Amino acid sequence: MKNNGKTRITVKEFLEGFIKLLNKYYWSPLYEYICNNPNLITSFPGLLLDHRKIIVYLGRTHIGVEYTGPEHINKLPKDYGVEVQYFDYSISECNLLEKIIGFQFDSNVKTEFPLVPFSEDLFMATDKGWDKLHELGWNFSAQNLILGINSPCPMPMPVFSRIINGIFFDADEVGLKTRRIKWLDLFPVVFDGSDEELDSFRMEISYITQSVKSDAHYSFYIPEDFKLRQLPKINKFIEIWGDSANDERAITKFLSKKENEFILTMKFGAERIISEKKLEWQSEDNDPIIPDFFVVHPNGYADILEFKLPFIKSNTVVGTTNRESFSAWLNSYISQTRVYVKYFDDPNNRIWFEKKFGFKVHKPKRILVVGRRGDFNPDVWREIIADYSNIEILTYDDLIDGVVVQFYKE
Repeated sequence: MKNNGKTRITVKEFLEGFIKLLNKYYWSPLYEYICNNPNLITSFPGLLLDHRKIIVYLGRTHIGVEYTGPEHINKLPKDYGVEVQYFDYSISECNLLEKIIGFQFDSNVKTEFPLVPFSEDLFMATDKGWDKLHELGWNFSAQNLILGINSPCPMPMPVFSRIINGIFFDADEVGLKTRRIKWLDLFPVVFDGSDEELDSFRMEISYITQSVKSDAHYSFYIPEDFKLRQLPKINKFIEIWGDSANDERAITKFLSKKENEFILTMKFGAERIISEKKLEWQSEDNDPIIPDFFVVHPNGYADILEFKLPFIKSNTVVGTTNRESFSAWLNSYISQTRVYVKYFDDPNNRIWFEKKFGFKVHKPKRILVVGRRGDFNPDVWREIIADYSNIEILTYDDLIDGVVVQFYKE
């Protein structure tokens, strides 16, 4: 590769040089400006300086720089050194943005769709992604967004472009695929591949040097209204469990985050949610058990909540008419929760638990979240569940609907 027609360098060396220029003409001036205006520290886009990782994409028309990290920070990092990951897509002609998003858009619209220089809250889905979002009940009214339906992937134009908070969806046989771009800068380059041995790139970096002050004063939008703040989080939860590549751990990890606890507290009328406490047996030599969640009610007592995956590959109910029962795999889930009842039937365990964790559990209701609403026949379901004492089985649809409906009460 030739850089400015003078020096023979590798692709990686070219991109490393580009990062050094970005540091000199953008990150360093931005850092200095924020230092001189400390009132901006908690409001400017923290990911521009608190670099968790920066991903650099090289194409024949643009260099893309994607920032990952926190939208807001409380203090400037002492060292804004950066982990950089490089991807080279310059080998062949392509829409670099489509490569960055990672989805092949299946639109039947053949007209080129230009990417505008500044895109905020851009929402796009492939046809398969659109269908899947509707199936999952994704709430489109919850988001501030610029909607693209049945559109090809936008094509970056030969100007500096920026995408902030872009959300993209696709789907395949295993579920929903989500791609969020918090902040992406696209720098135009001039590519010359006429030389059989070397490719030549030319570019300008002046685009970014002119935006230091305006970027320092930019802030990610965080709605003041509770509903507008929380509904997008529910959408994010749907995206997580809608992708079968995610396991139960990914689902419970999301729900256990402080900012997401409202999903379970609102659904179950709880005072708080406690996740993954290790229960050690006091009277028996058994292995410790770890429930997914304790749902602590205002009276100080808690029920136990377990999550299984939403994707069901076999029947939930077996047997002939009037002799139906839950299938073996669902019964096994229910059986797994019985050990919690056994644990808290022992007063020694209850005393130890309350002293250690500060709340009470006695004769707890067991709540199991599994499957989708369409997996169960409502009438048969009610008849079977009546035979089970002190257990509640919910689908993921039940969980979501039980929270969302509360935002629309008068």
